Amino acid sequence: MIIVKLWGGLGNQMFQYAAARRLAHVNAEVLKLDTRWFGKEAPGDTARRYELDVFTLVADNAAADDSDRLRGRDTRRWPKIVKRLMNGIGYAVPSSYITEKHFHFNPEILQITGDAYLDGYWQSEKYFRDAAEIIRSDFQLVAEPQGMNRETLTMIEESNSVSIHVRRGDYITNASAAAYHGTLPLDYYHAALQTVQERVENPHLFVFSDDPGWVKDHLQTSLPVVYVEGNGARSASEDLRLMSVCKHHIVANSSFSWWGAWLGSARDSVVVAPERWFSDQVINTADLVPEGWLRL
Repeated sequence: MIIVKLWGGLGNQMFQYAAARRLAHVNAEVLKLDTRWFGKEAPGDTARRYELDVFTLVADNAAADDSDRLRGRDTRRWPKIVKRLMNGIGYAVPSSYITEKHFHFNPEILQITGDAYLDGYWQSEKYFRDAAEIIRSDFQLVAEPQGMNRETLTMIEESNSVSIHVRRGDYITNASAAAYHGTLPLDYYHAALQTVQERVENPHLFVFSDDPGWVKDHLQTSLPVVYVEGNGARSASEDLRLMSVCKHHIVANSSFSWWGAWLGSARDSVVVAPERWFSDQVINTADLVPEGWLRL
């Protein structure tokens, strides 16, 4: 049995699912989802909800007993003296509890066999690249696009479309998110647009943002542009679908637009991603961006 802890927003949940789905597939194991984190966020964290139910993937929730058996006790916030006492009486975290040692890719994860409980971000396609088609199939949306989304989809399909994602939201309003992620400067988007114009004939921009008013005021361009509005947080998957249909992409430092670009099936796509993904430059993001994407 493979159990994965889901937490964070839609993009994070997709990374976590994808890593566990690949592991379950290659080992012919049952995949279960531990969704108990939602509604129990730590103080200061952005409130989130389980969002994978918008996709056609099929996976059951893990029983609490199974999760606890594979994970054992969560000792990470225990005082050191308590940990020493527990070690003294022979307590050990089960070997089936697999935590992310560091942000960059860990090839040891691909070799796991038997029962496992995955707890981490797993933000690299290297964790599921050999099961890419399965992941793309699982991340098909259940609902068909309607109304304005249908019209926008047609416009995207009929143009040399370029998605641009500008992430602000809790990167601005939430102190911990702002300190950890930081927002990308306008210089990044100007350089990305220049790169796209050098490589794409007649680009048509489709802008996605949780702060479209700010983008309209600050990101100036002479290219044809559509500001995709109206979906909001409750319909984020609709924006994800529209982004994935675009032929080229300018990605924010956000797992959400990462997936919008990765799910796209267009050949010869130009994908631009930021070199700086986090405020903390010590975090190794070498494996975050797939080969072939351009980093600025």
